[in-house]
Amino acid sequence: MLVLASTSATRQSMLKHAGLDFTAAAPLVDEGALVAANPQWMPRETALKLAEAKAMDVSRREPGAHVIGADQVLALENKIYGKPRDRAHCRTQLQELRGQMHVLISAVVLATDGTITWTHIDEAQLVMRDFSDEFLDAYLDAIGDDCKTSVGGYKIEGRGVQLFQSISGDHFTILGLPLVPLLVRLREAGEVDA
Repeated sequence: MLVLASTSATRQSMLKHAGLDFTAAAPLVDEGALVAANPQWMPRETALKLAEAKAMDVSRREPGAHVIGADQVLALENKIYGKPRDRAHCRTQLQELRGQMHVLISAVVLATDGTITWTHIDEAQLVMRDFSDEFLDAYLDAIGDDCKTSVGGYKIEGRGVQLFQSISGDHFTILGLPLVPLLVRLREAGEVDA
């Protein structure tokens, strides 16, 4: 049995489109509190620790299941950006990222019966173009409350792609789940047909 420890529509869609048979369960993890309690964590460690926490929480509630936990962190140098609280916060984040190269770090883990059995971290580099304030305001008007649903305030699979000058990295990693390495591991574990 395969369980995704996430309510993310994007992650669920990726697994469905890959043909996986799974259920989804919301992890009971206060990500903000966990990060606040561990200010020493660097961005890669933060993504991994949050993915582990989600997988472990659901794994303890789903005996015998292979539980997938995933998390994504956006980092500009070592500053971590989360999901914006509101439009003003999104605008501030995008102004800080404008003209800069940042990384999206995506971690995925598998857990069974409260034990982490596999981990993987990947990252993509994205260079945001130096867009005008007028473009930024028009972008925010167009996406509305959607600005609060993704780290950095953009979705690369939608209108957010217009914010970028260049993108280097795996598409699935950018969406928040390194899918190909996960599928390899699930095949090895006999959870996906080889």
